[in-house]
Amino acid sequence: MAANQADPGGDALMTSSGDLSADLHRRIRAGEFAVGSKLPTNAELMATHGVSKATVTKAIAALADAGLVFSSKRAGTVVRSQTPVQIPLSRYGQILAPGGTRGPWETATAAQGLDGHMELVSVERVLADAEMAELLNLSEGDGLVYRVRHALIRPADVVQLQHAWYPAALAEQAGLDSTGKITGGVYGALAAAGHRPATATETVSARMPTEAEAAQLRIGGRVAVLTLDRLTRDAAGQPLEFLRAVAPADRLQLSYDNLPL
Repeated sequence: MAANQADPGGDALMTSSGDLSADLHRRIRAGEFAVGSKLPTNAELMATHGVSKATVTKAIAALADAGLVFSSKRAGTVVRSQTPVQIPLSRYGQILAPGGTRGPWETATAAQGLDGHMELVSVERVLADAEMAELLNLSEGDGLVYRVRHALIRPADVVQLQHAWYPAALAEQAGLDSTGKITGGVYGALAAAGHRPATATETVSARMPTEAEAAQLRIGGRVAVLTLDRLTRDAAGQPLEFLRAVAPADRLQLSYDNLPL
């Protein structure tokens, strides 16, 4: 097909979905469309490039699959940040002394010049199912406090979804059953209540996001996520917390530094 010959859909070869996607990709990388800014509307892209709605839809979908943009009916197509956030293992030891003002997420992001913040989504009392009972050394039906938080970079760049479960009595002692901010982080609150975290077992894996996770993390459905399951225990081996976190694989870097061999 000649370079100026129309394709069966009515678009010139130089304005196929691949060409349009490549052009928008180049302009995003060049800074013409900054992180957090909106791309032109579908109608504007159709008019500017003389392409069909199907071509624009395919081009935007390719950008979303690459993690460059996120689209929603309310916000339109927005350029997404791909700045990596490194979370070192040493984030734990830095925040165990009671009285600190930053938790592990805020400590790690501040070290990188980022304005990290933990946003509490919900706190509720639930009953332990078989999985949580086994993990937390409880009986099925025992009381738990279930906390959902978002780890974000201000103003509203959600990088990690966190779901955490605690034995109810322990959560009450540490103030984890409240909806107020836990100044200094959960680990500092546990230590202040006499339940000092001593060891943590982490399991990291990767998968594709659920539809709800993709919406909350503002990613396309083909951007993989990292999942981290962490069980924290005290010096006697008693479980204190089970945390399940989900983050885009292109945003979170887990660094296990200075491990003994």
